[in-house]
Amino acid sequence: MKDDSRGVSPQTSRRVTLRDVARIAGVSHQTVSRAINGKGEIDPETRRRVLDVVQRLRYRPSRHARGLVRPDTTTIGLIVADVVNPFFPELIAGVISAAEQRGWKVLISTTQDDPGREPELLRSLAGQVDALIGYLFQEEDVIAEAVEGLPLVVINRPARHPAFSAVEVDVRAGVEAAVDHLIARGHRRIGMIDCPAASDPDRRDVLLAAAAAHGARLAADAIVQVEQSQAGGEAGLARLREIRPDITAVMAFNDMVAMGAHRTARRLGLAMPGDIALIGFDGLSFGELLDPPLTTVGIDKRGMGELAVAQAERLLAGDTPPTVVAPTRLLIRGSA
Repeated sequence: MKDDSRGVSPQTSRRVTLRDVARIAGVSHQTVSRAINGKGEIDPETRRRVLDVVQRLRYRPSRHARGLVRPDTTTIGLIVADVVNPFFPELIAGVISAAEQRGWKVLISTTQDDPGREPELLRSLAGQVDALIGYLFQEEDVIAEAVEGLPLVVINRPARHPAFSAVEVDVRAGVEAAVDHLIARGHRRIGMIDCPAASDPDRRDVLLAAAAAHGARLAADAIVQVEQSQAGGEAGLARLREIRPDITAVMAFNDMVAMGAHRTARRLGLAMPGDIALIGFDGLSFGELLDPPLTTVGIDKRGMGELAVAQAERLLAGDTPPTVVAPTRLLIRGSA
């Protein structure tokens, strides 16, 4: 029998599907499902051939595949870092809304801001769901080993692993709009409070390039690195003011960090945007409650969740969808 298994291993550009097993074993989808689930009305030799192909391809039967014989509700697993973080409720709402429109269920879990828990959670959910959506920080090889071929959509980071799909954020357009805004208001000495441990660390590089395009190059000491938290933002602006008191505008990695920087600016008696202009990233609603309200790069977080479910649906259908990019827009308020 000709071996057609090349090109469909878990390391290829798409996951191994029930269709792959059926094609290589020379049987129908229903026959593969019967063999995997131990159903009757199948020739023993055919069952052996199917299971040999399953083992060779390291095919992992999902609940979605088993539904061909035993109808079942499609369930999506969602992993986020922290349900208390204001970024995630809107994202979760988008996933739940899109899933309910399809008659699907959602299981939600959190790493409690500990990326080391991701592999354990991925393995646990993989046995309970048909596909996974994750806001994840681990290296992709670690993630791939944990999900073992189950369809996975990663959020807010590029999908460099061929078996994943992704929903990215248009960071470049957002940061460039922020820099254009600062330059138009006369700022040339710009700093940044960065979070290098975040899942999407490209904001710093985009900021550097955008500023340089306007002739406003950022010195190395104009960028401080902090943890991704309000406390990190407070410490970050305080440090920037000590090192580079000449800086007139600051971009924070996200709104949580910007809120901390905003607090430090108020504590130091700095007027915004007169003494220091401040821009965040994410478009969290609490930014409107600050005094002055926080200028920020807005993301449609609910829309990101909806896009992720659509990506998962295509993966479950056996497709390999390209990365989709969620748009951003600058929300000009009072701080810059």
